[in-house]
Amino acid sequence: MAKQTGLIKIKGTLDNVTFYKSKDGHLAKMKTSLDGERIKNDPSFARTRENGSEFGSIATTGKLFRDSLRNITVNVADNKLLTRVTQIMSQIKNLDTTSIRGARNVGVGIGNATAKALLKGFEFNSNSLLASMLYKPYTLVPATGVIAIAGLIPATDVVFPSGATHMSLTGGFVNLNFATGIVDFKMTNVLNLAVTAPSTVVTLTPTAVPAGTGTKIYLLKIEFFQLVNGVQYSLKNGSYNALRIIDVQ
Repeated sequence: MAKQTGLIKIKGTLDNVTFYKSKDGHLAKMKTSLDGERIKNDPSFARTRENGSEFGSIATTGKLFRDSLRNITVNVADNKLLTRVTQIMSQIKNLDTTSIRGARNVGVGIGNATAKALLKGFEFNSNSLLASMLYKPYTLVPATGVIAIAGLIPATDVVFPSGATHMSLTGGFVNLNFATGIVDFKMTNVLNLAVTAPSTVVTLTPTAVPAGTGTKIYLLKIEFFQLVNGVQYSLKNGSYNALRIIDVQ
């Protein structure tokens, strides 16, 4: 597709070119004479059907992934999250080396150690990276999902956005079976600290260890607030908040 330039933007069809507006701006694309029945049945479109089947699978899996983590992704995602999740699910699908073309899927691909490495370190807000906000090292106990930070001093160990007076740290531990769609997600306690708080031992403990079999995903989230008349308000609608997958097993 092509992007429209100039002062006047066109909508509609002209000489087999369709002009339209999307979230990526004003675009243009050629009309096609292909119809759905031909694509579904013509042998020459076998590769197209296989690609379509696999894309549908990764789209469904991406939605499962996002929905599974919705409790912790509140006020932390960027406007490209859906696209970035779809891309990483496609990469994991490609690591399925046993299914036939057209049937490759994330549920099989995630068993590859490389797939887990792709998910580890994923940032849910590309505009605010946890690694750029939190300088103090943290530790994780995979068996329990407990995240600990020894002697956190907010004023020196955390990059506070302008106007922020407080921060909160939260962890998450999810057992996600990409093959069956079964999910068990557990949040940790929330620790809220003022920028002026003294050295604090941070311990984030999940309410329980997630049940079931699947891929274990561990997350750490930092949120920023501004105190006004005794009430903490989310800073700039959460655009500075960060959430990172810190481990995958």
